[in-house]
Amino acid sequence: MTGAAGSRWVAGVDGCPGGWITVLVDDSGAHAPRVELRTAFADIVDLSEQPLVIGVDMPIGLPDRLAGPGRACEVAVRKGLGARQSSVFSIPARAAVMESDDYRRACAIAAEKSEPPRKVSKQAFHLFPKIKEIDALLRDRTDLRARVFETHPEVCFMHMNGGAPALLPKKVKSRPNPEGLEERRALLIAAGFPAAFLEAHRKPPKPAAADDFLDACATAWSARRILNGQAVCYPNSPQCDAFGLEMAIRA
Repeated sequence: MTGAAGSRWVAGVDGCPGGWITVLVDDSGAHAPRVELRTAFADIVDLSEQPLVIGVDMPIGLPDRLAGPGRACEVAVRKGLGARQSSVFSIPARAAVMESDDYRRACAIAAEKSEPPRKVSKQAFHLFPKIKEIDALLRDRTDLRARVFETHPEVCFMHMNGGAPALLPKKVKSRPNPEGLEERRALLIAAGFPAAFLEAHRKPPKPAAADDFLDACATAWSARRILNGQAVCYPNSPQCDAFGLEMAIRA
C-alpha cells in the first residue's frame, strides 16, 4: 500500500486554537517530515500526500449512554498513565456532546445519560466542537474510517518510553513546562524523529503552541505504528457506537 508518488505518508494531528496542527511523516523515508496547519479536519484527509493513516488526538465514537468513569478506551489507557492519567478526559454520551454551545445543558444531558450520573468537565466541553467536526466527517465519509484513528499523545509517549508514563507534565498551571517538553522531545528523538526537525519547530506556526506540535509528532509516531500493524489497541476488543464508529485508542 503506497500513497502519493510511491511514498507512504502518515499524519499525526492535534487540535490547536483555530484548527489543527498536522505532522506528516513518510514511512518510506524518501521525504523529510513536515508540518501543516489547517482550519478544517477535512482538509487534512485530502492533503496531496494522501496520508494512508491519520492519528488524531480527539475522541472518536460516542456512546448513547455512559456506564462508569468513561468510555472503555479511556478507562483502559488511564491504568498505565500514573500521574498523567488526568490528561485523558471522560467524554460523555453523544447527546451531551452535541450541546457544544451550552455548558449547563451539556452537563444536564450528560448526567441524565450516565450511571452513576456524571457532568462534563470544562476541559472536555471545550473539545466538543472539534469532536463534532470529526464525527460528522466520519459519518458522512465512511471510507475514512479505515484511515482515521483516535490516539492520545500521553499514551504514545508511554509506549515510546517502554511502557512508563512521562515523568513530568507538559504544563503547570496552564503554562508550558520546559522540562516536560524537553522530556518529550528526547523521547521523540529516541523514537526516530530527526533532532533537527524538532529543533526547527520549537516555535511552531501560530496559533499552535510547542506542546501542540510535540503532541502531533507523537500521534504521527502512532499513525506509523498503525500503518505497520504494530500499534496497541485499547481496549483489545473495542465496541462501536450507534453510527458504527469504533471507540478505541491506539498507540
